[in-house]
Amino acid sequence: MRRAIVSEIAVPRAVAADEALAGRIVAAVRAAVGTAQGPVALHEPVFRGCEWDYVRSCLDDGWVSSVGAFVDRFEGVLADATGAAHVIATVNGTAALHLSLVALGVAPGDEVLVPGLSFVATANAVAHAGAVPHFVDVDADDLAVDPGRLAARLEAVARRQSGRLVNRETGRPITAVVVTHVMGWPADLAALRRVTDAWGLPVVEDAAEALGSRRDGRHAGTGGAVGTLSFNGNKIITTGGGGAVITDDGALADRARHRATTAKQPHPWRYDHDAVAWNYRLPNLNAALGVAQLEQLDGFLAAKRRLMDRYGAAFEEMAGVSLMAERPGITWNHWLVTLRLAADDAGLRDAVLAALHAAGLLARPVWTPLHTLAMYRDAPRDDMTATERLARQLICLPSGAALG
Repeated sequence: MRRAIVSEIAVPRAVAADEALAGRIVAAVRAAVGTAQGPVALHEPVFRGCEWDYVRSCLDDGWVSSVGAFVDRFEGVLADATGAAHVIATVNGTAALHLSLVALGVAPGDEVLVPGLSFVATANAVAHAGAVPHFVDVDADDLAVDPGRLAARLEAVARRQSGRLVNRETGRPITAVVVTHVMGWPADLAALRRVTDAWGLPVVEDAAEALGSRRDGRHAGTGGAVGTLSFNGNKIITTGGGGAVITDDGALADRARHRATTAKQPHPWRYDHDAVAWNYRLPNLNAALGVAQLEQLDGFLAAKRRLMDRYGAAFEEMAGVSLMAERPGITWNHWLVTLRLAADDAGLRDAVLAALHAAGLLARPVWTPLHTLAMYRDAPRDDMTATERLARQLICLPSGAALG
C-alpha cells in the first residue's frame, strides 16, 4: 500500500516539474527572440538586398533555366566563400549528395556508412545511388559521426577482399562514409579522416546546413573528397530550392558536372549522351536569388551570432538544460540554436515543444533517427545509443537571421 501511495504522489510531482521547466524555457526563448507579432518561425529567409533586381533581370533577359550568367557567378562567389576549388550548383541538396556519391564511384549494391542523426536526404541519396545505408552512431558533443565508434565498427565488420573493403556480414563492398555537419556545427574531420584514411574510405560531407561554419580554419564541406550544401528556404542563404557540390578534385568535379547535365556531349546542335544521368543543374533564376543572398552572407551570420548571444544570456542560469556553444577552433554559423535537455526523456521533450508551440514559438525536435524509419529498419547498423538519446534530448529553437 505504501508503494502505491508513493507512486500516486510522484507522478503529479513529475508532471509539475516538467511544466515548470517548460514554462521557464518558453520565457527564456521569448526573451531572446523578442515580442514579434504572430508565430515566430523556426528559420525563415530574409530578402533585403538585390534579390528583386537580379531575379527581374533574368525575366527581362529570358535566361531563366540552367544556362545563364548568374549560375556561373553564383558558383564563383560560392567557391570564394568556402575555399573550394570547384563548385557545381544543383537543384537541391539531395541531388548534390546523390551526384557526389555517383561521381565518387558508389555503385548499386555497395554499402555507405551514414550517421543515424541526420535529415532523411542523407540516407535517401545513398538509396538513390542503388547503395545501402549502413548506420553508425554519433558523438554526443559534435553530433556528427563518432570517430571512435566508426573505427570500432569497421574493425568489427570490415575485411579486405580482392582489393576491396567488404562487410563480412553482408558480403557487400563498403565504399564511402557520409559525415553530416548537424545544425551547421562543423564536425571533427581531422579525427574522422584518421579513421577513414586508414581504411581507404573516401568521405562525403553533408554540409547542407553549414555554410559559414569552419573548424581549425577549414570550411565545412572541404575536408573530405567532396562536400555538399543546401540552399532551401530554411538555410543560411536560399535560392528557393538549390544545392551545390564542392570539391578540390578536378576530375570528380568534371564527372559531377557532366552527370548533372544529362551527360550531354559538347556539340552545337547534336544531342548525344554517354551515360544515364540527370538534369540536376540549378536554374539561372534561382542562382540570381542566390547571388543576392551571398552578398548578405556576412550580415546574416553576424545577426545569427547576436541572436545566439541573447539565447546564451537567457539560458545562462537555467538548470536542466544547456545550449550548444562555440569553443576554440570552431566557427559555427548558428544555423539552428540547439537546446539540450539534461533528462533523457522524450515525454519531457514533447511537453517543452507543446509549450513552445502554444506560445507561438515554432521549435522542433531533431529528426527521427534514420535507422528507425520504416524503409531503413533492416539496414545494417552499429549500436545507436547516442543517436537515440540525443533525439530525445535536443530541441531546435527559432533561429532566423531576422530575429538577430
